[in-house]
Amino acid sequence: MKSPRQNPDTIAVTPEMVAAHGLKPDEYERILKLIGREPNLTELGIFSAMWNEHCSYKSSKKWLRTLPTEGPRVIEGPGENAGVVDIGDGDCVVFKMESHNHPSYIEPYQGAATGVGGILRDVFTMGARPVAAMNALRFGETDHPKTRHLVAGVVEGIGGYGNSFGVPTVGGEVEFDASYNGNCLVNAFAAGIAKTDAIFTSKAEGIGLPVVYLGAKTGRDGVGGATMASAEFDEDIEEKRPTVQVGDPFTEKCLLEACLELMASGAVIAIQDMGAAGLTCSAVEMGARGDLGIELDLDRVPVREDHMSAYEMMLSESQERMLMVLRPEMEADAEAIFRKWGLDFAIVGKTTDDLRFRILHCGEQVADLPIKELGDEAPEYDRPWMEPGRHAPLTPDNVAEADDYSAALLKLVGSANLCSRRWVYEQYDTLIQGNSIQTPGGDAGIVRVDGHPAKALAFSADVTPRYCEADPYEGGKQAVAECWRNLTAVGAEPLAATDNLNFGNPERPEIMGQLVKAIEGIGEACKALAFPIVSGNVSLYNETNGEAILPTPTIGGVGLIDDWSRSCRIDGMSEGDELILLGGDGTHLGQSIYLRELFGRSDGPPPPVDLVEEWRYGAFVRSAIGNGQFTACHDLSDGGLALALAEMCMASGFGADVDPGDGPPHALLFGEDQGRYLVSVPADHASWIALNAESAGLRFRRLGWVGGNTLTVGPLVSISVLQLQQAHESWFPEYMSGKRDDQDAA
Repeated sequence: MKSPRQNPDTIAVTPEMVAAHGLKPDEYERILKLIGREPNLTELGIFSAMWNEHCSYKSSKKWLRTLPTEGPRVIEGPGENAGVVDIGDGDCVVFKMESHNHPSYIEPYQGAATGVGGILRDVFTMGARPVAAMNALRFGETDHPKTRHLVAGVVEGIGGYGNSFGVPTVGGEVEFDASYNGNCLVNAFAAGIAKTDAIFTSKAEGIGLPVVYLGAKTGRDGVGGATMASAEFDEDIEEKRPTVQVGDPFTEKCLLEACLELMASGAVIAIQDMGAAGLTCSAVEMGARGDLGIELDLDRVPVREDHMSAYEMMLSESQERMLMVLRPEMEADAEAIFRKWGLDFAIVGKTTDDLRFRILHCGEQVADLPIKELGDEAPEYDRPWMEPGRHAPLTPDNVAEADDYSAALLKLVGSANLCSRRWVYEQYDTLIQGNSIQTPGGDAGIVRVDGHPAKALAFSADVTPRYCEADPYEGGKQAVAECWRNLTAVGAEPLAATDNLNFGNPERPEIMGQLVKAIEGIGEACKALAFPIVSGNVSLYNETNGEAILPTPTIGGVGLIDDWSRSCRIDGMSEGDELILLGGDGTHLGQSIYLRELFGRSDGPPPPVDLVEEWRYGAFVRSAIGNGQFTACHDLSDGGLALALAEMCMASGFGADVDPGDGPPHALLFGEDQGRYLVSVPADHASWIALNAESAGLRFRRLGWVGGNTLTVGPLVSISVLQLQQAHESWFPEYMSGKRDDQDAA
């Protein structure tokens, strides 16, 4: 049923309305100059959608341009729906990470579910079939009254959408910190595989060609969602609930199959999913990228609610929708495909040669705007920023030693931020499609490339926000290096990365300084490690009542394994293997988990990252894994050597007897020095590995042996593997069931 006649021009735009749409007075003045008149309400909404932070990156564009985005395998870098990287044999991997933070805090199930749906559409819009998903989640303090509710809803939403759609979740992160009390973070990653000669983009081509609406009907859900995501929260947060979208994974699965079938037919000229800002953003981006105008007739748009205004239709973020420019001679074939899959198909407009964005509704023109200025020429700011302060050096002498290192290790493996995430990932389908080789719980997820007997892809997502707060530059470097190490630890050649930059209000110079320095660190690390950024997302204004989150620049990485039978796992060590530490002994306790969890301190600088050494050790590890010389491999990160030993023992079920080394025991055990790996090797290979490492000029130490059922570290630590496993596995289910509250109260 068509909407009744409505005229947005009858509603006068006021300064209060401009502010409510997230536009500054000077931005509104720019709009007046661009169009030479007062905009009507629909036009104001369109500018608001296109010029908000979420869609335009107006505070970060300047700095994002400094990132390395090219490489010998890069086919498509930032600017399209997702990045595309060549993996050989005519195939490519298409991937991206994006945030759904604000919606997930307001309505955790649908916020997280539609975050998954949106990132999956970004991938299959390019012509790729999704093969893997990950997520990086941050929540507030565990005793905050909203945290358990958010964890339950977000995890259920991710699983409910991804499982129903049919994509395996192969990795991710979960972390708790008080800075996320008012803003949880939900960063969703998806990757798909396509043919290199069949990549589809959003660039419209040709004049007078049909613009086609595909998928689900348009409703009022999510109206203004992108604008909401571009502002910080306050005490009126509950009023924002209607801006959260509602997802249907079964419709999305049908949309995937219909789109891929239509793409194979040769009918598609350009395609864009309707994500943030819905019909507005998709139409404007297609036209602007193709240097064309777009004319839309909203009376032809399929709707599921009566009497929708042009404003509502243009700003709705209803899910599972696509916009496409189609070859006109194939309209009938295209419509038949979508009808077969039970989806809407409607010709709602056409391409034009006048670079205008025109919208008709109820027979009247309700918008006439310059499309390039909307899509490509949004405001761009060089916001003032402050150089972040530095922490004074912190030596091991300035950090207390634990009274009982066995008890300390047991406490750490059973703490909120280091315990097993099994409760989370067992709610996700990790095996669907039948290609998962390594599922969550290790350094990286691994998925076979269908149609190839040996080839596989590895995926990891990483960042250490406490490092980034202490030193955003080193923290940015470390996020890239750890992701790169995790791919290396399973034997993958790191190919490229996607970034999801989560920060507070960029209008505060101290927050903008965090963003600037983190991007500088990320850029330096990506250049040194030949790990270009090919896609990504910036999420700003993650703060409530002026309290910002920790700077959280999540890095999602993809690696290539030529022969997955020679990949390495955290759980592969066997009785009688020798354990070798590649890299130096632990010395750095600044910003460590040891310092934070055991003594409540967050001081000192984060560990520095030597990118040259990262490269050298990574090359050595990949070579050894490729030659089948390691039985297990694990990179050292949070908790240092002690945590790596405990995790490998828990994963394999075997104990170990190792020498702690010479030096301060707390630093040896828990120092978080970077660029290190713990490996197990067959006893008869150990001397050969040591000789090769020495010849390469690498530091290493032969630690001891695998065997028995107890982890023993000289006189410092002696804990049964069963004790470790029980502490490690119990925290999450006890917390989510409320049992931990009872224990803490007792």
